[in-house]
Amino acid sequence: MRVHKLTIAAMALAAGLSLTACQNDDDGTDRGAAPPAASAASSTGGSGSTGSDQQGGTDADGKSPAGTGGGDGTTATGGSGGSGGSGENGKAAKCRTDELEITAIDATVGGDDRGTVAVDLKNGGGRDCSLAGHAGVDLKTDSGTLSAERTGEPAPSVVLKDGERITFGITYPINDSGGSGVRITGLVVTPPDETKSVILDWPGGATLPVTDGSGTPVQVGPLGSAGQGG
Repeated sequence: MRVHKLTIAAMALAAGLSLTACQNDDDGTDRGAAPPAASAASSTGGSGSTGSDQQGGTDADGKSPAGTGGGDGTTATGGSGGSGGSGENGKAAKCRTDELEITAIDATVGGDDRGTVAVDLKNGGGRDCSLAGHAGVDLKTDSGTLSAERTGEPAPSVVLKDGERITFGITYPINDSGGSGVRITGLVVTPPDETKSVILDWPGGATLPVTDGSGTPVQVGPLGSAGQGG
């Protein structure tokens, strides 16, 4: 009986050892298959957007770090570049003649030894625009065209919002000689830095005194002036 029990125990021990060996073989097979699976995961992460490459790739577990991915990459690339490119350059485009409503009125003050015409430039172009320098002024007369001289004062640069206006003055000698003088038939105004002119009725004195060139000239003041010598 003792021999029989020892035999059964030996058989049980052998079976146990055999089962352990099979389990160890299964564990070895699982560990051997794990590297290809990890390698596939790492490869999948690396083939994502370029944003993950910019953020440092994948971590030790084969996963992308928090905050990486296509979304961040797109934001970094697109950003606000579109709006920046369409931003203003800080300077309004110049006023075109066709955008300006140009009028002229007599602004002579009683008792002055010179006459004054005020020319008004109103922005009607539907946008902000800029003016810089002097306007060109010519008087059409029955003796030809007479160009106004500048007063020599500094000419400012201004930005006119839509609907805003600015005025400059023209001064001219009053004909008190008693003679017929030089008859003025029209006023030609060319806005600063423009080549297109407008022709207006002359609202001032009907004639200029006849001189030999030594008399008081017709003068144009800078933008913002209302005449009276500039």
